[in-house]
Amino acid sequence: MLKGIDPLLSADVLRALRAMGHGDDVVVCDANFPADSVARQTVTGKLLRMDGVSAARVARAVLSVMPLDSFVDTPALRMEIVGKPDEVPPVQAEVQAEVDRAEGRSWPMGSIERFAFYERAKRAYCVIQTGERRFYGCFVFKKGVIAPE
Repeated sequence: MLKGIDPLLSADVLRALRAMGHGDDVVVCDANFPADSVARQTVTGKLLRMDGVSAARVARAVLSVMPLDSFVDTPALRMEIVGKPDEVPPVQAEVQAEVDRAEGRSWPMGSIERFAFYERAKRAYCVIQTGERRFYGCFVFKKGVIAPE
């Protein structure tokens, strides 16, 4: 255990988040996402797991240590519902609340079509699979910077 670090963040997840650079993407995906096969194509080449935990709770943990990229309009993206791209299901609203909480302001997520999401995920730095069983619990977060003091 470490003081000030969310206990959900395993050593492997912390290592990946620390190693990421400005502009790198981390994918947080639900239990139905083809996470292992996609993760094999990422920079890390392996799947990171946070089983038994909701997408919102994983987002809270990740965003407690990782800033979002303020140099882009939408550093947080959600997977669009097929045929209903503007619909925001409860799982996505919960993650939006965690983004706003972490950033201390309202910062609406962008959206990305399902198959475009898969392709973007393959180019991500890493994939973290949650225990989220609700559909469309899949997100991309772009890492930002921490300003000098």
